[in-house]
Amino acid sequence: MGLLILRCFYILIASGIGVMAIRSAAGNSLLGEYPISSFFGILGISILLIGADIIIPRKRVDWFSAVYFGTLVGLILTYALGIAIEPLFPLNETGPNLMKQIVMAILAVNVCYLCISFLLQTRSDFRFVIPYVEFQKNLKGNKPFILDTSVIIDGRIADVVDTLIIDNRLIIPAFVVGELQRIADSSDRSRRTRGRRGLDILNRLQSMKDIDVQLDETDLLEMKGQPVDMKLVILAKQLEGKLVTNDYNLNKVARVQGVEVINLNDLANAMKPVFLPGERLEVDVIKIGEEIGQGIGYLDDGTMVVIEGGRNHIAERIAVTVTSVLQNSAGRMIFGRFEHTTKKLAESSVPLDNLVTTNPGTKRMNN
Repeated sequence: MGLLILRCFYILIASGIGVMAIRSAAGNSLLGEYPISSFFGILGISILLIGADIIIPRKRVDWFSAVYFGTLVGLILTYALGIAIEPLFPLNETGPNLMKQIVMAILAVNVCYLCISFLLQTRSDFRFVIPYVEFQKNLKGNKPFILDTSVIIDGRIADVVDTLIIDNRLIIPAFVVGELQRIADSSDRSRRTRGRRGLDILNRLQSMKDIDVQLDETDLLEMKGQPVDMKLVILAKQLEGKLVTNDYNLNKVARVQGVEVINLNDLANAMKPVFLPGERLEVDVIKIGEEIGQGIGYLDDGTMVVIEGGRNHIAERIAVTVTSVLQNSAGRMIFGRFEHTTKKLAESSVPLDNLVTTNPGTKRMNN
């Protein structure tokens, strides 16, 4: 509404200037021949400017400030160069020296161009401030982190932010929020629960005071008709940021496109304790493995331990010697060898009712 009112006032003022031009045409040899044309010319220029304003709805303040300050610095440098080359041009009593004016015009155009070009290419490294107006926000961290839908629904990003280890901006694209809303409105109960959890995590992130969370509504032309994953990659390239995701396929696509990716699964795996071959640990054996003689147990962090010789020790806590460790983005798996039994699982903190007693060829859960 404010823009509409501004444009109406602008058209009225331009029309008034056009009327003034018609009234003054009598004393002007140029305008006297085309009084009506001058009115419509002024009005037409105003309409063209409004049209350009509508066609380009999202203006970047850093571009405007770079052009403004580039032109200002260019004119100041041109003036200084003009004083320096003043002795090269003799005084002309009949009027200003035409050659000097031409040289100064050439200098002004070239110096202003170089200054504007330099500032446009390095605008991210400068912070232009005019009294009471800050053109570029003082951002936290270096590269922003762009969050995708999966990492918001996952929720661990909020716990990571709580540790104060992250000082970068968190960018949440508007189309990701839209996707969360669509998931939260799904008829499928599971999807609806995931969507609502994602919205809760989003609200939690926005309420944190120690991190800069920004909702980005960038809508580039190349994003039209693209799926959410490709929009994320395009936005990350545009903002020169890092993409935070748990999606394996998005991870691969982003890396192919040259976008840096942070996978929370990799981060979680990196924070798990390291087990080397030969070390010993205690594991509760809760089910049999796929191979003959294997038993399966889990550490407190969810890491699966495949135990050679553990099949006959279901419902027992046993000592295991680590033989090898397999780790990738999907998680970590530890392979070990049975050493000896430490206690019956019924005596430990894990109830027997929760054990999976799977026989070869038959799978069932005892409740």
